[in-house]
Amino acid sequence: MNNGLLKIITFSIGAFNSYISFSQEKPNIVFIFADDMGYGDVSVNNPYSRVKTPAIDKLAEEGIRFTEAHSAGSVSTPSRYGLLTGRYFFRTPKQQGHWGYLPPYIEPDRETIGTLLQKGGYTTACIGKWHLGLNWKKKKAHQRRF
Repeated sequence: MNNGLLKIITFSIGAFNSYISFSQEKPNIVFIFADDMGYGDVSVNNPYSRVKTPAIDKLAEEGIRFTEAHSAGSVSTPSRYGLLTGRYFFRTPKQQGHWGYLPPYIEPDRETIGTLLQKGGYTTACIGKWHLGLNWKKKKAHQRRF
């Protein structure tokens, strides 16, 4: 297991433990990972923001915010890889072609933040942009959860 990812998860679990007691349900965990979005673009962080973000503001006000984070890469695919695996993107095998249409960058046995959360009893999902390879197996209709 990657030590960096383990430290992030351990710290996060410690923060959640102080926030709720174990007698309550597990809290929801939502990562919002957006391209070209700065700290001050969300109105909860900047009352002078040009765009109001009431839904994100409510999530932030009712939950825990981690505001000291740094990207693992300068563009989107390496950043997502770093968030999911806790590893630097340069550690992946070199591939040729358009990033979104290549074999998966994340090895099948690589532990991710999703697999760690699943081991902790969470149901996980990734919604939106992926660009980390596209040849995964699709679930059959009876296996899908909506």
